[in-house]
Amino acid sequence: MKKFALISVSDKTGIVDFAKSLLKFDYEILATGNTAKLFSQNNIPVNEVSDFTGFPEIFEGRVKTLHPKIFGGILIRRDILQDQNQAEENSILPIDIVCVNLYPFVQTIKKENAQLEEIIENIDIGGPSLVRAAAKNYKYVSVLTSPAQYVPFLSELETGNISQKTREKLAVAAFSYTSNYDTYIANYLEQKFEVEKSYLRINEKLNKKLRYGENPHQSAEIFGNFDEYFEVFHGKEISYNNILDLTAAIELAEELGDNACTIIKHNNAAGASVSSSPLQAYLNALKCDPVSAFGGIVAFNNEVDAETAEKLNEIFLEIVCAPSFSSDAINILKKKKDRRLIRKLKNITHPEKTVRSIPGGFLVQDRDLISFEYDNLKVVTNRKPTKKEFEDLTFAWIVAKHTKSNAIVFAKDKTTLGVGAGQMSRIDSAKIAFMKAQQHGLDLTNSVAASDAFFPFADGLLEIIKCGATAVIQPGGSVRDQEVIDAANQHNITMVFTGIRHFKH
Repeated sequence: MKKFALISVSDKTGIVDFAKSLLKFDYEILATGNTAKLFSQNNIPVNEVSDFTGFPEIFEGRVKTLHPKIFGGILIRRDILQDQNQAEENSILPIDIVCVNLYPFVQTIKKENAQLEEIIENIDIGGPSLVRAAAKNYKYVSVLTSPAQYVPFLSELETGNISQKTREKLAVAAFSYTSNYDTYIANYLEQKFEVEKSYLRINEKLNKKLRYGENPHQSAEIFGNFDEYFEVFHGKEISYNNILDLTAAIELAEELGDNACTIIKHNNAAGASVSSSPLQAYLNALKCDPVSAFGGIVAFNNEVDAETAEKLNEIFLEIVCAPSFSSDAINILKKKKDRRLIRKLKNITHPEKTVRSIPGGFLVQDRDLISFEYDNLKVVTNRKPTKKEFEDLTFAWIVAKHTKSNAIVFAKDKTTLGVGAGQMSRIDSAKIAFMKAQQHGLDLTNSVAASDAFFPFADGLLEIIKCGATAVIQPGGSVRDQEVIDAANQHNITMVFTGIRHFKH
């Protein structure tokens, strides 16, 4: 009895060799348009699907494989007599191998200036139907959707049989493949046609398994396209916690701008600075909390040079990340064998939603990308901020935005002096920031301070004033705002309201 393999692929990587190998196992090849043409050019005997079905490809290839002889051949149950009789009555022959990958919809939507008509034409119809049909009938049919599957499949075929376990794995991979494809289509069209989202669709390919998760007893994986954003080119394998802290470091650095350096520990800033050079920014940031910086993540917005590399080598750091490194800097930094060196390939700040799992579902929200408008800022005190104070207030406000709530950040000269993070009381956050500054010999006199949320009472502000700050930035919006403003005026400090809260949990 004849054995048929149906091949219809957009990605033709390795397909010629795969088809040639199938001929050795006495399979007859069925193929559509361009795939059939490629086989003919490589002297591979091929039956065009239109000849096999007796029905031409129509509508410029929109309809090629949607025919009972094709789908019947895939879906026939070989051990059901009624199926066999109906197949014989309708001249349907079994198809045992289906090798299909889909139109490049994802690549098309990523193309610059891609037109809607081109995008719509790259929504595959017959391909997903073939894949799903073959996956549904996995008891009898092998479905291949990726060139990476060809070699192991052929190796097993050489043993004389494809096991049901293999067909099961291929079926699961096939349904995952079409699910991911449909996710991209639905997400794109929702955005394009401005239709409100009714389903949360997250469907990303496994990137790699990690050694463990947040703790050694937790397993963890990366899904998606992490490698599009970062290149880990030296050091130990990156960990789950590394990735969380790296993300926090880069997000803060990107918002701070040119010549910024951030040092992150457990998702909070151990130090941050914007200065005249990456080296000076690092030295300034390190002064804030050199103890916590030990084992931290350092991120730059500019190239790391040899002089900066020498300073970075003076303490233990888990990661150094920058958009580029000089060749001399790489040679210096590679002396630390385990520390990860990472190139940032492109900016990570983007408008996609944030998602967190909860019992029974997910919490979804817009990313906190809002920046205050200078025209909307309100100086609510008698004393107005100087130009330098205002620059430092802006810097401190950005750092506070990226710090776990409740957050209090003291700064001067666009450099953090003390950070209080993640406390139940805003007063405690201020006390911790002051304690850390004292511990490292930093003077908060005439510093500025930022609070990620309003002060419900004047006591939080008074604690900050006691620490030495003379300028404060906060959202405002408390029912006791006037009480807080009065306290600021009594101590002759300047205070700015942003009208924006930056909780981060």
